[in-house]
Amino acid sequence: MTKFENPKGTWDQRFDIDGYLFGEEPNEYLRSQLHLLKPGNILSIADGEGRNSVWLAKQDFEVDAFDFSRNAVRKAQRLADTHKVKVNFSNSDWQSFNWEENYYDNIVGIFFQFAGPEDRLKIFAHIDASLKPGGVVLLQGYTPAQLKFNTGGPGKLDHLYDEEMLLSAFEQYELLDIRTYESEITEGAAHKGMSGLIGFVAKKQS
Repeated sequence: MTKFENPKGTWDQRFDIDGYLFGEEPNEYLRSQLHLLKPGNILSIADGEGRNSVWLAKQDFEVDAFDFSRNAVRKAQRLADTHKVKVNFSNSDWQSFNWEENYYDNIVGIFFQFAGPEDRLKIFAHIDASLKPGGVVLLQGYTPAQLKFNTGGPGKLDHLYDEEMLLSAFEQYELLDIRTYESEITEGAAHKGMSGLIGFVAKKQS
């Protein structure tokens, strides 16, 4: 059985280790684009073991985060306790999460490429509905170039991102940053080595 046929079981098993599968430091693109985020609250989707949500809480955001893996959420809470910050964690998949309308100042999605094209469009629609007018979405993902590196990610072409896809999904937004690039990354044992990446930040119309 592949991780796409039983994603929850696969990720519960992968996160059932003593250390942090993706490390404890935030994603570098997220860190570099902090200045584009709005003050206020923020949602980190498919947050994993908490490296991004905990870092965002340390930057004085009010942070909500969800992941469908119980093991990931347990470790994320432990990381938040270690850093003495508060994050409102939910053990939820994207279908069950309470996407409150016009609620968030920012929504961040880092490598949540478990979703194929149909589900991805639904998630993007949830992001759009849940962002306040003037809110900011920040996404980091793997591009098709990642297939030649094989240093992380889903390994499925239709799960990967390109600029046209993101610009189309958020076509009414003001583009703040978009870049397609290759870079050496070190994010724990699971994301390590030269990688094909895309970063995207855009602002919802007020």
